[in-house]
Order: sequence, then structure tokens, then C-alpha cells
Amino acid sequence: MADQYAHSGDDMRPTEIRAIRWEEPPEGPVLVLLDQTRLPAEEVELVCTDASTLVEAIRSLAVRGAPLLGIAGAYGVALAAVRGFDVDEAATALATARPTAVNLALGVRRAHSAHEAALAKGGDVRQAASAALAAARQLHREDAEASARMAEHGVTLLDELLPGGGHRILTHCNTGSLVSGGEGTAFAVALAAHRAGRLRRLWVDETRPLLQGARLTAYEAGRSGMAYTLLTDNAAGSLFAAGDVDAVLIGADRITADGSVANKVGSYPLAVLARYHHVPFIVVAPVTTVDPDTPDGASIEVEQRPGHEVTEVVAPQVPVAGAAEAGGGIPVAPLGTQAYNPAFDVTPPELVTAIVTEEGVVSPVTAEALAEVCARSRRVTTG
Repeated sequence: MADQYAHSGDDMRPTEIRAIRWEEPPEGPVLVLLDQTRLPAEEVELVCTDASTLVEAIRSLAVRGAPLLGIAGAYGVALAAVRGFDVDEAATALATARPTAVNLALGVRRAHSAHEAALAKGGDVRQAASAALAAARQLHREDAEASARMAEHGVTLLDELLPGGGHRILTHCNTGSLVSGGEGTAFAVALAAHRAGRLRRLWVDETRPLLQGARLTAYEAGRSGMAYTLLTDNAAGSLFAAGDVDAVLIGADRITADGSVANKVGSYPLAVLARYHHVPFIVVAPVTTVDPDTPDGASIEVEQRPGHEVTEVVAPQVPVAGAAEAGGGIPVAPLGTQAYNPAFDVTPPELVTAIVTEEGVVSPVTAEALAEVCARSRRVTTG
């Protein structure tokens, strides 16, 4: 069944999923990832021993989601340093593995800067590697803390916009523990509402073509005992028309200086629908996702994914005899069909009701308000 009803309050099992962790077995340090391409069929871990393995995991979406990409990038630099690889080369490869997600480059830069600073102070390679690892671990902790604060701010906002509870929330892509050092961004808000008894229904867009909603958000919602229903992306309009959506909650891969939001492709149409139907459209993202160096949405480099993700269908862990060579899936379009497959689209700030960060809520969304939140975050970090 697509519809899973909430468990009783006695269900105290942990719902957080460990999507990434650093381990130090006798044979040497490794970065362990939960392979998200294999979910929900099975939980399989990838063990990365060098940056190149991690770069491939990032490009294949085995590890994904803006905050987690930042954490992974930082750990990747530390991994190269600890294992004696070329740190500069690893940092360059990691930072450019996926161009749209600003957190990836930020995480790489943070660990790389710590490594370089240690060397500049006269430290040896071991001390520099320790500094890079400490920076990655600190970023991991900060993201978990930010996740908890975003959830708190988000639930407060929902209660202000939608007094009385019984929220019916539509979400797109995947924004839970699988993308975070904590319980996520937009999903963390929905989860907090669920725990408070104020979530009536989580509507889960399947999120084509790679089905991050169907495979990952439904997986997380089921583990958390949330009442959820899966729908095809193009069924969202009928939900709005029926008056069955109270709010839209999404994450972000990059927020520009003017408040434009790059998120998984399909987000922008939801914003248009939400505006027409007078439904709040809320973005939940840490301050690290705000990129003041990118002035507006038109300046964002949107990642173009391979066409076979659209022209073929791949089921997790299902062997396919005679599958198309390009992607290993079952062809659903004529041979030679060209596919338009942007990974993201961009929603302009005028369609965004609010941006929820760990430092508070930005509404209305303006360049000045975003700059103030970023400045507040810097004061907290350096204070």
C-alpha cells in the first residue's frame, strides 16, 4: 500500500538514518556511505578509500542532498590528506563533481582551508590531515544542530500560517536524514509536526526521473510512522484543485543572493501551483545553502543529467536481461530519442512564501533579509 498510517506513540525506535560516517579500521581510515541508489530494495554501504571513489559516488547519486554533499566533500578532503594523496587535486575533483549544489564546494573549501592553514603554521602532513578531519567533523556536527533548529522554526511557522494543526503537506524529492547530518531540512519540519500530532498527511511527489520521493522520502516516512501518500509529479495539480494541500515544503541546493531557489526539477511548477491556489510555498535550508556570490537565478549553473535517466527505467537491484547499454535499464523510448534532463529548476523569490533557516525565518524573501540572516550566522560562528 502507498498509504502508511502513523504508529502509536509507544513506538520509540530511532528514525534517523546514518547516511555517512568516518571509520578507522586497522587497514586505514575510510568514509562509509549508505548507497542511496539501492534504496528502498536494500540497505547497502559503500566504502570509500580515496577521493576518486567518493567523486563517483557523488556523481552516481549514491550520496546526495545539499547538506550531506557538503559533509561528504569535507570528509573527502580529509580522506585524501590522511591517506597521503594529493589534497589539492582531490579538492578540485570533489568541488566540481556536481556544480549546482553550493554546499559541496563549501564543505570541500572548509576542510581544504583547514589543511592549508595547518601547513602554513608549520605543521607536518599528519597535523594538517588531522586539521582537515576536525573541520569535517565540526561541519557534520553543525549540520545536525542546524537541522534541529530548522525543524523548530519550521513547525512554529506552520502553526502561525495554519493554526489548528491537521497539516497536509506536499513535499518534493528527498530532504530527510539521507541528505543531512541530522534529520534533514524540509522533511525534518514535517517530522517534527508529526511528532507533535499536527501532521495529517504527507503528500510525497515521486520525483521523476530518479524517483527520490518514491524510493527515499517514502522510505523515511515509513520508518518514522508518518501518514503519507505517494503521487506522480503530474498529479499534484489535482491535489491543489481539490483543496487537499495546506503547504508545500521543499529543500534547496542553492539559494542566490536575491532569494532565487534552485531545487530538484519539478519544484518550480509546485511554486506556480501554490501561488495560484494561495498555498504557502516554504523552502527549508541551512544558511550554508545561501550563496551570496551568485546574484540571481539566471546565474545558476544547472546540472544536466544523462538522457538515459529519462529514456530508460531502472529498478533497484532488479537484474535486467538485454538492458540498454547506456544506463543498464529498460528502454521506454525509441532508440536514439533525445532527452531533456535538467537536475534542477529555479524558483524566483516572489513565489517563495518563506525560507526557513537555522537562524530563523526569512519572509518576505528579499536580498536584504537573506543578507541579514547570513550576517547573523557569521556572527554566531565567529563570536
